Amino acid sequence: MNTTCSKGKPLVSFIVPVYNEESNILPFYEAVLCQASLLDARYEFEFVFTDNHSTDRTYELLESLANKDGRIRVFGFSKNFGYQRSIMTGYTKCRGDAAIQLDCDLQDPPELAARFLEHWQEGADVVYGIRIQRSESWAINFTRSIFYRLMNALSEDKLPVDVGDFRLISRRIIDLLCVYEEVQPYLRGTIASMGFKQVGIEYARAARERGESKYPISKLISLAVDGILNHSTVPLRFSTYFGLTISSVTLLMMSGYVIAKLALGLNWPAGFTTLAALILLSTSINAMLLGIIGEYLGRVYRQLRKEPLTIIERSIDRPSAPNIP
Repeated sequence: MNTTCSKGKPLVSFIVPVYNEESNILPFYEAVLCQASLLDARYEFEFVFTDNHSTDRTYELLESLANKDGRIRVFGFSKNFGYQRSIMTGYTKCRGDAAIQLDCDLQDPPELAARFLEHWQEGADVVYGIRIQRSESWAINFTRSIFYRLMNALSEDKLPVDVGDFRLISRRIIDLLCVYEEVQPYLRGTIASMGFKQVGIEYARAARERGESKYPISKLISLAVDGILNHSTVPLRFSTYFGLTISSVTLLMMSGYVIAKLALGLNWPAGFTTLAALILLSTSINAMLLGIIGEYLGRVYRQLRKEPLTIIERSIDRPSAPNIP
């Protein structure tokens, strides 16, 4: 699908997921508008905001901006569906020939949009930012670094490390994403696994200046689990191999016991503590392996239910082509 504007300029969509970002809305809009004005000789722009049921004035501020700028489209959800679903909804709603995902906190620099577009014009279907520096604690940075490399090691596809969701994707990638219909999307992995020409650009991620992060450690862990289970069957293979290993070790120990008892006449002292420890160990191992299998089954169940990606409660979505205020 080609949505190039009537003036012959490609249409570029900025995808912006938001949740309780009232302090960032206006600074973000001004920053992105400044970058768009530098490129408006070559491109048309639209701004697609997906609001994850904010409880502050985020939606009202976006509504006010949309009344002034006809290029702004806003989709407010009926509840908080999560960050990845919010981005995916933005992709499904955008009309652009290419889409650039940006967070509202301005930690990812809008200035890189020009370089993203240059690579896109040169034939790249995906242009992503590589975070070579982050303004966070060493513990968080170390944990993220381990996660990205673990994901790449476990995945059946090559995944770029130190890469978030700050990227440009072409209309071809957007249309393919819509076909996937994943209930629990992990977009970084899905897009990386598609292939095509993908280019990385290094940058230093800035610190958040206003508001609070909406991604505590619990959500980071949940994202890590989604990433691993969505793009790797290694945990299932691990369950199989681990079970075979334990069974083999148990068989060897039983054989050794029988040989010692029959051939050497050795008597082993009764050990209630040892027996209890072995039972607890066996139960723990079974619980762990069943938990891994259960995670996969749960995802299959949710996928088969065909639940909606998000539910839009209210929106500001003009059917006409974007126009500059």
